[in-house]
Amino acid sequence: MAERASRTVSVASIRSPVGRDGILDVAARLFREQGYGPVSLRKIAEAAGIKAGSIYYHFGSKDEIVVAILDLGIRAVHEKMRQAVLRHADGAAAAAILRAAIRAHLRALLDVSDYSSANVRIFGQVPQSVRDANLPTRRAYEAEWDNLLTRLQRDGALRRNVDIRRLRLMLIGALNATLEWFDPERGSVEALASTYADVFLNGILEQREV
Repeated sequence: MAERASRTVSVASIRSPVGRDGILDVAARLFREQGYGPVSLRKIAEAAGIKAGSIYYHFGSKDEIVVAILDLGIRAVHEKMRQAVLRHADGAAAAAILRAAIRAHLRALLDVSDYSSANVRIFGQVPQSVRDANLPTRRAYEAEWDNLLTRLQRDGALRRNVDIRRLRLMLIGALNATLEWFDPERGSVEALASTYADVFLNGILEQREV
């Protein structure tokens, strides 16, 4: 009898409905693979192995799912980048701080690839209302980078005439594009982060005396 009860519990746990996090995981993968338009609540439900109506227990609409995915993707990257910078004491070399921030951003993109990849791929496709809902999370991460770059500029590591906003847009854009081509089996995140940091701090041209 005890063995039968144990089997019943085991089967019940396997058949338990997919929860909120499970729905988000499935949806993030679908949005990454297919983009915003083709993915419906029915497709998400089918991929999650649940009835479409079950999704409404957790989310009121497809766009509500999208907002959650966008927020989670950015927050994961933001937290890793912030912690990486905080581990460097005041007075640390600019190159080391920037390299740590870049490395953290890249690792978070790869570690949370479905969420971060979906973020990069579909943000330009979603309705304005979704963008507006995601804006505070996005702005908070942008401010983190602006503060870091401003600090490096104030300390003399960056030229005074460099526009911080444009630099941040260029840097994050380059890092996000890494998702489209980087193969971790053919190169390390550490080496890539060093390359990005060196290019942004030192440029690509040989310094020659005139």
